[in-house]
Amino acid sequence: MSSLKPIEYKDAAPEVKAVYDDIKSTRGVPDVNNFWKFIAQHPPTLARTWDSLKDVMSPGALDPLVKELLYVAVSVTNNCGYCVASHTAAARRAGMTDEMFGELMAVVGMANETNRLAVGYRVPIDPAFE
Repeated sequence: MSSLKPIEYKDAAPEVKAVYDDIKSTRGVPDVNNFWKFIAQHPPTLARTWDSLKDVMSPGALDPLVKELLYVAVSVTNNCGYCVASHTAAARRAGMTDEMFGELMAVVGMANETNRLAVGYRVPIDPAFE
């Protein structure tokens, strides 16, 4: 457990409040979640991370649901419980069903298993894949 305390809006420096305001406005939420409150310990990291996340997760060639599903998959693999919870909730808001979540977890589990097998056996990449 972190010994740091979250930076609440009322206690935040002006540059942190500006990022919090943008997060709340962009996401349409009354407050920022704990992730942002803890990384606000270092305002440049807060601003950089929010700007990058906002850019990467905005609609593009991949729709928002696909991006959230990918985020959940990587978070599961990286064992980040916080990100799994946050992005599973976001994926549900974007339309993820229980069936989709089940299939996603099946793919994540299978990919992790076959990745470990390929690495363990040092399987060379087939020329057709290159």
